[in-house]
Amino acid sequence: MDSNKIKIAVIDLYNNEENQGMRCIRDIIKETNNRFENIPVEYKIYDARYKDEMPDSNYDIYISSGGPGSPFEGEGSDWEKKYFGLMDSIWSNNQNNEDKKHVFFICHSFQIMARYFKFGSVIKRHSNSFGVMLLHKTEAGKYDELLTALPDIFYAADFRDYQVVQPDQKILDELGAEVTCIEKERTHVPYERAMMAVRISPEIVGTQFHPEADPESMYFHFKKPERKEQVVTKYGIEKYDEMLALLEEPGAIQLTRKTVLPNFLNNAIKSLRPEKALV
Repeated sequence: MDSNKIKIAVIDLYNNEENQGMRCIRDIIKETNNRFENIPVEYKIYDARYKDEMPDSNYDIYISSGGPGSPFEGEGSDWEKKYFGLMDSIWSNNQNNEDKKHVFFICHSFQIMARYFKFGSVIKRHSNSFGVMLLHKTEAGKYDELLTALPDIFYAADFRDYQVVQPDQKILDELGAEVTCIEKERTHVPYERAMMAVRISPEIVGTQFHPEADPESMYFHFKKPERKEQVVTKYGIEKYDEMLALLEEPGAIQLTRKTVLPNFLNNAIKSLRPEKALV
């Protein structure tokens, strides 16, 4: 067995729903593999919600996907018990061993992560969020290694029926965690700004936005008649056209896609194989 090999487990929470997220994650992993000539990178996908599949704790890196529906839908299910059991094992390992496991949670997984760590309230949004949105870095986010290449206010793909709000500072402090970005400021509405990224530890991080999204995946969603109607009804046709134009801007959604998840994988591999990582 190649001792330099990096093993990645991708936990698919899409519940068999048609999506572009898994394709985007696979593309980013393949690009990462190409960057590290001296370190073989292999991955395996586990269909957690639909097939009750769950990886064991023998992987180096875990990426847990977005997905449809409520983050409470799996309460009491076999797959969620296994999911939380895996998180227990990873957390215990990272607290007690030098060889750390690295984890990235995306959107639906971020909301489940918030339930697991209890650092905030997971609630239904007043209306669902869909499209290309502006996010603000916090002071901690300005120095976070996953976000430093992004401007202080940056664009991201955002699809949410639920949200994580009301950060519990006591629990965040106990974990050593930091909120690294939040929703854009909306002075015209009375709603609290959601947490959009949290770093739990040097190895564990999550985003409530979709850092893997690329223009192709966004066009997939925007071209659906019901999605176009949703955006136009809520924001107007001008906003819809603006979102489409942002897909081609290299400093918008493309920059976020090239930055956040690739940086997570690069940093994880360098940490895991410092003697071999030449990138």
